[in-house]
Parts: sequence; structure tokens; C-alpha cells
Amino acid sequence: MALSMTHQIGALAGTPIPAETGTSSGESMATVSASSMWKSPASPLRCSVQKPDIVEGLSPPLSPCRSPVLGSTRMDLSMACQAFATEVEAPATEREYREVVAHDKGKGVPVYVMMPLDSVTMNNTVNRRKAMNASLQALKSAGVEGIMMDVWWGLVERDAPGTYNWGGYTELIEMAKRHGLKVQAVMSFHQCGGNVGDSVTIPLPKWAMEEIDNDPDLAYTDQWGRRNYEYLSLGCDTLPVLKGRSPVQCYADFMRAFRDNFKHVLGDTIVEIQVGMGPAGELRYPSYPEQNGTWKFPGIGAFQCYDKYMLDSLKAAAESSGKPEWGSTGPTDAGHYNNWPEDTPFFRKEGGWKSTYGEFFLSWYSQMLIEHGERILTSAKSVFDNTGVKISVKVAGIHWHYGTRSHAPELTAGYYNTRNRDGYLPIAQMLARHDAIFNFTCIEMRDHEQPQDALCAPEKLVKQVALATQKAQVPLAGENALPRYDEFAHQQILQASSLDIDGNSENREMCAFTYLRMNPQLFQADNWGRFVAFVKKMKEGKGDNKCREQVERETEHFVHISRPLVQEAAVALTH
Repeated sequence: MALSMTHQIGALAGTPIPAETGTSSGESMATVSASSMWKSPASPLRCSVQKPDIVEGLSPPLSPCRSPVLGSTRMDLSMACQAFATEVEAPATEREYREVVAHDKGKGVPVYVMMPLDSVTMNNTVNRRKAMNASLQALKSAGVEGIMMDVWWGLVERDAPGTYNWGGYTELIEMAKRHGLKVQAVMSFHQCGGNVGDSVTIPLPKWAMEEIDNDPDLAYTDQWGRRNYEYLSLGCDTLPVLKGRSPVQCYADFMRAFRDNFKHVLGDTIVEIQVGMGPAGELRYPSYPEQNGTWKFPGIGAFQCYDKYMLDSLKAAAESSGKPEWGSTGPTDAGHYNNWPEDTPFFRKEGGWKSTYGEFFLSWYSQMLIEHGERILTSAKSVFDNTGVKISVKVAGIHWHYGTRSHAPELTAGYYNTRNRDGYLPIAQMLARHDAIFNFTCIEMRDHEQPQDALCAPEKLVKQVALATQKAQVPLAGENALPRYDEFAHQQILQASSLDIDGNSENREMCAFTYLRMNPQLFQADNWGRFVAFVKKMKEGKGDNKCREQVERETEHFVHISRPLVQEAAVALTH
């Protein structure tokens, strides 16, 4: 019996994880064997994004490796199939569709769609090939510019240093090319697994995990000794700790191998390389780890500078500043992961963050992150120079407690942003030096939708980042943090994609927007219709002087003529 569309499209998003609250444990993660993750893959992790008795049903900004939980059961998409097949007076030709797409080209903000985390299997093949092909065709029919895909270090270079298996990615990229879709390729040097929505577990390469077993200080560490295996500590960036190579050398070799393998499609099909720089692919410290319930939204997180390599750097910085006593440890009064700013002496209104010591520590901590980005971007720019691809870096949208003076969650993540200090301008300036794109999340969020007792302000944060990128003259791109299918979120994205940030007539328009993510809900009839309309409006842009009725008519026509292609995709999924 043929599988239903639900199971074939739905399967692309991986096995759903029940949205249950994980048990918080005080045990150190240092006792966990890193390489054992490869020997016996971890079962799906359950975690919470709620702070008990404070907020309900809200979660922090997510990333390509932090998509939301799908729910305990997959929705029946048969009604979507029926909807795709109805109200079509005459099949639209491929020529009709291409004319509509061509008419829109060059306007507004192009939209990309993130692929499922497990688009390539652990055996380096395309996962559910037939469903993937039909889904890409459906995305193209919606007027989508292209797709974003994670290229996992832990899959491609899994077995041995310098041995790369591009199998599944070669096929997937060729598939995108056949459908006329562009590709944003993410160099994913982080682990997948341990965050909300991580339906698969993809650790770092086996040989890298073995080195972490031999030297646990290669992993980020908090003040309680918990090790975080999501990404190698930036403290060892330039040290030959991975079978004779440094982490930065490994990243550069990986990117070079990718370039050489896909040189025939660079600049044509592959138009952007997003360089992973931390957990979830973001330029940040793993300050809010959800694994085992360690952190819950909207906690302040914790500093990650207690591995020996980070402490050696802190010690050297303190001695250079003439304060050697500051070099033995990070702040000891900064609370725990789930505290709020006013709970802690360091982050409260007039706390230690404002002291001379606080300024020293936060400057060092944030500068280490910027230098980490500088090192990897230097390699990336060298590798991809003259290939025609753009380079981008993703920065997390940490919007909770933004209304406080200290901005504690941003500080623990490595963004030295407070009420009186712009922490995003130095990052934007660093990216500008390497002609890189500043990719930012939480674009779809509105201030009033968030828990106000946690002083969340995503809209204000997005505006601050937009202003920083304008000052640094660096392109700005965006992503939604959570999957949203409603018109309120779409409208917020449209508004944020072209912000009037300084009161003049020229808006700060994004260079691209990436939609999180291709999953079963996207292909539901109502959601699909709204998504196609959203893509159309993004491509039109704010500068298009059309009345609302005209835009709605054109959108309806666009949805109408794309339905036969979606119907074709649905039929393909049932065979």
C-alpha cells in the first residue's frame, strides 16, 4: 500500500520529539564519554523552553539546528492533497509559472527555505529521495529563491581526518539545481542534538570526539565543571589538538574540500556559504544549553570560560592588564543558568557587570568570540575567494531580558551589549572586514507576544542590529526563530525586512530571508496558501506602489497557478 502524503512529506522532518520537560540534573556532564555518542547514538532528547510559574508555551530564538518540536503525532495532510487538486480551472503550464517568477525577479527580498536536519542520512545518501524531489518542486512552485542546507562536519569527515564523503550532498545539490533552486550551504561544524526540535543526533566526527575524551578541556566548560560537546572550545582554535591539526585548520580543510568538490556549481547554484562558528552554527558561546534540562527559557545562562585553554587566555589578559588576581576564574556571583538578572549580584541593576572588573572580564570574553570569528572568516574568505559565492555568519537573537540594564543573557552568550554599550556593532564591523553577511534571527517576533515580566524585546533588538549593520555597511539577512504560519508573523517579517531605522525615507532592506523550515505543517493547505502569498509579497518588496487589492489579486493568481505543480508533487509522494 502506498504511504500517505503525511508519512512521506512528514518523514522529512524526522522523528518528532514529545514536548515534555526534561529533568534538571546537578551532575557534571564531564562524566559523559564523548566518543560514546558515536558508539551508541543518544535517544531523542526531551527538553523544556518554559520557566515554571513564569511563562507558558514560549521559547527562545532557534537556529537551523533548533527547529521546534513537531508534536506527538503527524498531521494528516491528505486534506492538503485535496486542496491542491481543487479549484483549478485549467492546469497552468510551466511557461506560465516561469513568466510569473521572471516578472518578480530582482525585486524585494528573496526567500530561501531551510531543509530538514536529516536531509542527508548517516550513510551519506539523500533521505527519502522521492519525497525530497517532490517537495523541492513544490517550493519552486511557490516562487522560493532557494534552499538552505546543513553540511554536517560529523557526517562528511566522520571516520578519519581528511577523508570526506560528499555523497548525499552531491545528489541533493544536483536535485536543487535541476529545479532551478539556489543553495545556501551551511558549514555545520557543530553537533546536532540536544536542543529543541533536534530530531536526529549528529555528533562531531568520531576522531574529534576521541580527542575530547583524551582531553576534556577541548569542550566548553562552565564553572560547575559541566562539559558541552556541541562545538569545540574556541580557546584551542589555533592549537594542534586534533590529530596534529588545529580546529581552525580542520575547518579550513573542510571548506577547501567542499570548494574543490562543488567548484562546478559555486556561484551558480551554490550562492552562499554560511560558516558555522559555534553551537547551533551561531557565533556565540553555548551559554543556554537545553540538554538534560540544564537551561530553560528565559534564564540568563552561564559563562563558558572554564576549560583550561580559556582560563590560560584569561590569565594572560589579566596579567597584561596589571591585575593578575582577575585571571584565575570568571565571575563567581553571576548566578545559575535559570536565574534572572536581579537574582544575581553580578547582573542586577547596579551589579558587578558595571565594575572595573566586570568591564575587564566582559571585554575579554566578547573579544575572544570576535577573534574566533575573525580567524575562521579569514580562512573562509581565502578558500572561497573568486568563486562567486557570498559568505555569511549567523548571530543569535537573544531577546529575553533585553529591557534590563545588563542584558545578562546576551553577556553570557558573548555579546557585550548593555543599555549603554552596543555589542553588535563590533561584530558587524568584524564581518564587514571580510565582506560577510550578518544573518540574524527572531525576525518574526513581536514584543507584545513575549513574556513582559522577562522584558523581552525582539523588535527593538532587530532594529538595533539593523542600525549596527548600516553603520558598519555590512549586508543584513534574516531568519525566523520559530516556525510560524500565521499572517501576523508574515507581516512582522515583511516589516522587519525593510526597516526605517533612522527616520529617513530610505529603509534598511535585507539581502535575503531564510524561512524555518520545510516540514509537514508547511504543506497543509491553509499554511501553503499563506506561505505562497508571503513569498510573493517579500519578492515584491515595500517599494512596490501597488494598492492592496491589486497585490491580493496577483497573490491569489500566483497561488492558483502554482497549485498544479504542488498537486504534481503530492501525487509523486503517493507512488
